[in-house]
Amino acid sequence: MASAPQAAQLPLFYNDLQPLSSQLHADYRVRQLDAAPFLANQHAVPLTVEEFPMVQRRMPIVFAAGDDPVPLALMGLNEGVNVFMTPEGRLIDGETYVPAYVRRYPYMLAKLSPDSDELSLCFDPSSQSIGAFEDGEKLFDGDQPSEVTKAILSFAEQFEQAGQRTAAFVREVKELGLLIDGEVSIQPEGADQPFIYRGFQMIDEKKLTELRGDQLRKMAQSGMLALIYAHLFSLSLMRDVFAKQAQLG
Repeated sequence: MASAPQAAQLPLFYNDLQPLSSQLHADYRVRQLDAAPFLANQHAVPLTVEEFPMVQRRMPIVFAAGDDPVPLALMGLNEGVNVFMTPEGRLIDGETYVPAYVRRYPYMLAKLSPDSDELSLCFDPSSQSIGAFEDGEKLFDGDQPSEVTKAILSFAEQFEQAGQRTAAFVREVKELGLLIDGEVSIQPEGADQPFIYRGFQMIDEKKLTELRGDQLRKMAQSGMLALIYAHLFSLSLMRDVFAKQAQLG
């Protein structure tokens, strides 16, 4: 149900990556699009821990199955289903929170060489939002980045830092042994059998309550406990997402 989005080499949504260059892309512009077709059929989107409080109001938050339990916002309960988007990739409800991972696309910070720790601003050239257009905002003023590019870089840097904090949170959750295989059973009215959803991980409330007092106090002081409960509270939205899927047929 919610295995981590995978690609052979590239992250979810990205078809290619090129470093942004004032020499190669001097005439490139960025334009706003009114749709995100790449998101229309995506049921699970990676999250950072800072987003838990916003997301838990609208979407279930789970952890991917496997050894790399990335936090995920569930936009649908089945592969290929996104109940928050139209088939064209537009939000059904304009108030829906869009995860930062989606808003970052088509840009990201990436290493140009495996031997270097330096990150460079890259973009997906297959995106329709960036290119040598006549309209849109310039990415470069001469050989210098424009204010638009500086803002893009700043957002990508903030996302990278949030990703590091998220990795630290997941690492601590794993070390405490709090993750278990999740299962949700939903019995619709009139159905002979319940719908069973598996393939994700969640926090075990029983294990959480069995932690030592000093461990819980440390988690409360660091804000980790609040994040865990945002995840746990959000699981009740599984039935809301199921109902939306039923409405879509």
